[in-house]
Amino acid sequence: MYAIVENGSKQYKAEVGSVIRFEKLSGNVGDKVEFGVLMVSDENGVKVADEAKAYKAYGEIVAQGKDRKIIVFKYKAKKNERKKQGHRQPFTAVKITEIAAK
Repeated sequence: MYAIVENGSKQYKAEVGSVIRFEKLSGNVGDKVEFGVLMVSDENGVKVADEAKAYKAYGEIVAQGKDRKIIVFKYKAKKNERKKQGHRQPFTAVKITEIAAK
């Protein structure tokens, strides 16, 4: 059984026991979180729209961290203008514990 969950206008495939890296969520390690479900697939078939809204995905925060650094380099030709920046996107790792009807 798996579900497509939505968080922050992004969609993720969630299965029970999987660890998913979401955009930064407020909360501490060990806190429980829940997500809205857009689609559910199980042994009975696929449920979408109103049938899927009856489901919720529950998880537990296992880590708060930052992704690896990416380099942003801006350059203007013939102007001796250069700007180098680094960025590390924060994330929250969530372990999916249950996908169930409300």
